[in-house]
Parts: sequence; C-alpha cells; structure tokens
Amino acid sequence: LLSLLSTFLVRKYAIRKAILDIPNDRSSHTVPTPRGGGIAIAIGVVVSLFLCWTYFEVDNGLLLAIATGLPLTVIGFLDDMFTLTARLRFAVQLLCAGIAVLLFSYYFELFDNVPLFLAFGVMAGTGIVWFINLFNFIDGIDGYLGSEGVIISLFFYVLTGNPLPLFVAASIAGFLILNWPKAKIFCGDVGSTLVGYIVAIFTLYFAFTGQIQLPSALIISSLFWMDASVTLLRRWHNGERLSQAHRKHAYQRIVQSGFSHQKTTLWSIAVNALLFAVALVVNGYSPVVAWLSLLGVIVFEMGIIAMIDHKKPFAKS
Repeated sequence: LLSLLSTFLVRKYAIRKAILDIPNDRSSHTVPTPRGGGIAIAIGVVVSLFLCWTYFEVDNGLLLAIATGLPLTVIGFLDDMFTLTARLRFAVQLLCAGIAVLLFSYYFELFDNVPLFLAFGVMAGTGIVWFINLFNFIDGIDGYLGSEGVIISLFFYVLTGNPLPLFVAASIAGFLILNWPKAKIFCGDVGSTLVGYIVAIFTLYFAFTGQIQLPSALIISSLFWMDASVTLLRRWHNGERLSQAHRKHAYQRIVQSGFSHQKTTLWSIAVNALLFAVALVVNGYSPVVAWLSLLGVIVFEMGIIAMIDHKKPFAKS
C-alpha cells in the first residue's frame, strides 16, 4: 500500500514537472509517459529494512548489504532527471558492489584466506555490477521488470522464510499496479538498478549461507540474464558499439513482431512460473543435478530466443 501510494504521488509530481519519457526510434512505447516510479520501490525497500531490523531476526550483514545499494537510487534519480555520464554511473555501481563484497567478506570471514577473498571479490563484484545493468537493460516494456522482481523475491522468500524478500516483493508489487500494461508510469534507472542490485545480493547471500543452491538462484533469474547476455554477445560479435542504445533484446523483438506489452509480459510470467517450479525442485537435489538443470534451462531459453529470431531476426547492422 505504501509503495502504491508513493507511485501514485510520484506520477502526479512527474506529470506536473513534465518528467516524461519521450518516445524515440529506440523506444517500445508511442506515448510520453511519466518516469521515476522506481522511487516508490526504494521507499518500500527502506521501510522494509527498518521493519526487518526492528521486528525480525534478519542478519545485519544482509540488511547492510541491501542498504549499500541505496546510492544507486540517488544516482538513478539524478540520471533520470539530468542524464549523467555513463562513467559516473558505473563508478557508483562499482562503489556499491565493492562495499557489498567487503561486507560479505567480513561476515563470511574471508579475509584470512587471501586467494578465496580475491576470487570471491572478482566474481561477486562482477556479478553484482552485471545484474545492476542487465535489469536496467531489460526494463523496456510495461510490467516486465516489476513482474520479474516480484517472482524472484517470492522465490527467495519461499525457500528461505526470510521476511526481507517478501517485503521487497510487496514494494515492487505496489509499483507494478500502475506499471501494468498500459503503464501509467515507468520505473526509470532510479528503480531498475536497485532491483537488479537486490536480486544479486539475495543470490549471493542465500547461496553463500547454504540456504539456496547457486544454480537454483540463477535459474529463477535466468530469463533476464540470458536475454541480456546473449544480446550483448551478439552485438559484440557484430562489431556494434555496446554503449549505444538499441532494440535488439529478445523481449523487444517479440513486441516488434506484433505481440502487445501485456501479452509479452504474461508469457514471461508463464515461463517464470515454470522456472520457479524447476528451481524449487532441483534445490533439494545434489549440486551436480542442480548445475545440469541450469544447463538444461539455458538450452530451453536458447530455444525461445531462436523462436523469436524466426519471428523477428536479429539485425546485423
């Protein structure tokens, strides 16, 4: 309710101040729409952190790690307002990821083992920064980011019983109500980067504490990271400038082929429901089975991308 009310108020403010997303040749929308709704998600997350710290026995290390991502909200808001340089945004992302890695290294007592600390730092830091950006890349059609964020957060809650993912799911759901097709407000960098950061932190924390197997956590978020990763590799192979905006992600091309935003989002929810079931089942098996299941999911999603290629080919220019 708090998130929904905040989204409503942010929308009114954005309309009054003309903070609008204006469609261009790279947009999947045709109508100027208020942006910055991710502020409501951030407000919900801040309240969630306070509730978990005050009333629930949630690990302070997890709470601090999530709180470390809040500067992403500030820099995202400024970027939505004034369009900041990519270098500045990337520096803030590295800073947040670096602090999170140091926090986890302290709580997991990795400093005594230098090789393990360095390996964890490189892999975890890279993973966090990649999730921040891929969620920003994938936030391009109505309801897509919000539904993914809710499903992933609910998955972590179901498997761990930790209340924080449940509160995060509620914070995103309030925004999703007004972002559902046809969206009355967009999330913007202020929310998409924070959601990506939180998903990365949940993945690392619950995997490292043994509450969830890492392959299961990767399966539930695979719809996003597969699309973003494959698209990035294909653009690199084509010799394209990777920093240039585009409309080549699988979810964008399926919209271009004739699917509505709502139909595409509903299909993504259906696929995520399947991934939810698979990740839930394999989490109880051996790591070998879990990793093989992740490989199977990758093959399955490559098949989906191939089907989309058939409907809307991946442009080579």
